[in-house]
Amino acid sequence: MPAPGRTVWLIADGFIPDRSTGPEPEMLSHETASILNAGETDAHVEMTVFFSDREPAGPYPVTVAARRTQHVRFNDLSDPEPVPLGTDYAAMVVSDVPVVVWHTRLDTRQEANALALTAAWPAD
Repeated sequence: MPAPGRTVWLIADGFIPDRSTGPEPEMLSHETASILNAGETDAHVEMTVFFSDREPAGPYPVTVAARRTQHVRFNDLSDPEPVPLGTDYAAMVVSDVPVVVWHTRLDTRQEANALALTAAWPAD
């Protein structure tokens, strides 16, 4: 059976809040791309971040082992540069094998926390 998913995914709404409340790391405001590789071979993924006022950042390489999931916090991406806080962005996730991508945002700028979940858009 072929692995489910696609090789190109788009996340149109990115924004890492620039402040947090509550204990870290659990309550640190963040954004995550959850990548599922249900296939039989490792997925070699590149993530590129796009901005409204400057050239893209990346690519950020990620390997997701076969038959595993990996949750990649945009906050943790640092090479070639950190993803800026408090800035709108979008992202493209490209994999050499089919994967499934889900996007979440935890916003803890105030004590009444918000968790937003969205599916990334399969572009291929």
